[in-house]
Amino acid sequence: MIKKKSTRLILGNWKMFGSFFDNAYLLNGLKSVDDSFYCDMGVCVPYPYLFQASLFLQNSKCSWGAQDISFRTSGPYTGEVSGAMLREFGCKWVIVGHSERRLFHGETDLDVSKKIEAAVSNNIVPVVCVGETLEQYESNESLQIIEKQVNSILELDSSIVSKAIVSYEPIWAIGSGCPANPDYAQKIHSMIREIFIGKGVNNIKILYGGSVKPDNAFDFFAMPDIDGALVGRSSLDLEDFLAIASIKC
Repeated sequence: MIKKKSTRLILGNWKMFGSFFDNAYLLNGLKSVDDSFYCDMGVCVPYPYLFQASLFLQNSKCSWGAQDISFRTSGPYTGEVSGAMLREFGCKWVIVGHSERRLFHGETDLDVSKKIEAAVSNNIVPVVCVGETLEQYESNESLQIIEKQVNSILELDSSIVSKAIVSYEPIWAIGSGCPANPDYAQKIHSMIREIFIGKGVNNIKILYGGSVKPDNAFDFFAMPDIDGALVGRSSLDLEDFLAIASIKC
């Protein structure tokens, strides 16, 4: 599905990295983001650093968000963080359903759907991750697995789905240094878009994530159905992250 390009979105996922000292350098550098970058930018930081991110990035062109959200509103749920709490820190984004959450914390498609609802109800944009494992990829099951994940999202009301962003992250490419082939990524993105359009959601933004670096980002961004990137390791390096954001195509 070839469509008119929307404004590119570059989001950084810091995962469980960072320190107050290192963050200060990175966040201060991100304040330099301006209209010359031809994209929207944001960083999703660990919970303890949300206040620091808000202090540095307020009134800048770079927004901030979190890496997870509880689908519960409040209560005796040790370690959980609600959407209302994230909203108080000015979060614009929250990553939902990342493969590491699914793998290490047993999150299911149903959990992901509940978290999407929690984010939207608090005016936070959910960045919903989908993707296949290496075993599924090598068994030619990618399309079926991703279609199942996407259809689970689409069981929600269209008024909720329309406020979400999808990030395709082949699990075998995350942190491996071996990204998916851009043509293959385009094929998956096109399929995802067709599924959404078939359900009446016509303007979904779809990011690619998985070993995105300055030397390969152009090839992904040149693809018609790739609307930006969810950047992991390279988002922790100021020069690399800005280089990715400054790519023109």
